[in-house]
Amino acid sequence: MNQVLAELNGQQIVSGLNAVIGDEGSGKTRFLRQLCEERPDALWLDTRLPEHDQTTPEEFWTLLKSEHTQWNDGLCKQLSLALDLHDHLGKQLFMLSTGSRRKVALIALLASGSQFICLDQPFVALDQASITVLCDFLNDMADDPSRAWLVADYEANARLDWGSVIALSLN
Repeated sequence: MNQVLAELNGQQIVSGLNAVIGDEGSGKTRFLRQLCEERPDALWLDTRLPEHDQTTPEEFWTLLKSEHTQWNDGLCKQLSLALDLHDHLGKQLFMLSTGSRRKVALIALLASGSQFICLDQPFVALDQASITVLCDFLNDMADDPSRAWLVADYEANARLDWGSVIALSLN
């Protein structure tokens, strides 16, 4: 059974998988960012990584590793292979496709070890094989009693084992 780890704006965030759903402009990203502002153990990234164009994936991960003491090197390596990034690790981010840049950010989020991991529309620009890897990983985390995985999107992906669905609406 999923336990409540936090509350934000009257919404309970439980251990395991939390869907944060709503229409365009309903505040999904704002919700994730607010959680990160209020909790130092939460992590959200702009998965476009706009300020890191001259950085390689490995340099970016090293930067995040220095900021997150629970960083999981083994998971980072495993995901970079599973998401087919191994041929791109020495390239600067501006040289990568949108999907590959997003994979770099997603790996950083997943390997960070943060208690609250905020994934903002994680399936955008990913190929089907990468979506499957991400769904399999998240389903493996569905019973994690100590961490919350928040996935913001327009609807709750039917492939995932949700512990909670937080529905946001336009105000």
